[in-house]
Amino acid sequence: MPVPDVAHLQLQVDGAIARLVLARPKKRNAIDQAMWEAFPPLIEAAVADCRVRVVVVQSASPGIFCAGADIAEFATASGSAQWRAANQAAIRLTQTTLARCVKPTIAAIDGDCVGGGCGLALACDLRIASSRSRLGITPAKLGLVYSLHDTKLLVDLVGPAQAKRMLYTGQLLRADEALRIGLVDELADDPHAAADALAATIIAAAPSSQQATKAIIRQILDGAADDTPGSARIFDNAFTGSDFSEGVAAFLAKRSPRFGE
Repeated sequence: MPVPDVAHLQLQVDGAIARLVLARPKKRNAIDQAMWEAFPPLIEAAVADCRVRVVVVQSASPGIFCAGADIAEFATASGSAQWRAANQAAIRLTQTTLARCVKPTIAAIDGDCVGGGCGLALACDLRIASSRSRLGITPAKLGLVYSLHDTKLLVDLVGPAQAKRMLYTGQLLRADEALRIGLVDELADDPHAAADALAATIIAAAPSSQQATKAIIRQILDGAADDTPGSARIFDNAFTGSDFSEGVAAFLAKRSPRFGE
């Protein structure tokens, strides 16, 4: 799939970190249809790049993460059933591609993280926010309904009662409250720097272990309660992999492992 050229959404590769950068500050990074359609191929490009170990979703502007979907565009175009179908398909593909990205993903949140922007954060593996961030999902304020897939992402993080509270009210939660209920994993004065530090820790560990672990956790979240032939094969194959050989050699030599070299 060709990598799109969309001014308001950029893929930047910085060593082993790929950054999906929201860059529409005049609209508080509100996501329009072109941006939704651009996300999946950019995520796939990051996955296909052998240099990339971690994908970070962030804003180009401090104090702004994402105001959600572009409601002005939605108000103008949503009368068309064809446009609604295309919009729903693009949002769903973005969310499923990000949630099932085989490489670790981090959302670095500085500022309001609302609606579709909060959906992007939910689809990441980990979320780091600044203290000035507010998070919320607001379809109830517009008379709309959140999709089942994205609702499940929310329930998986915060549980059904907190998910109902958020969706029933459309409230924006302060960062400390979001941390308390498990909507974010860490608060940091500089969430971009904290995301980079976390990414560096991830990069130092074995990529095959991380990707296998992510696949197994996805199976659990999708309903698996015991090993399947596929998960058992993932476990067994690790013993013949190059990362295992390097990990054992480094342990015996009392040195840091050099995975991927």
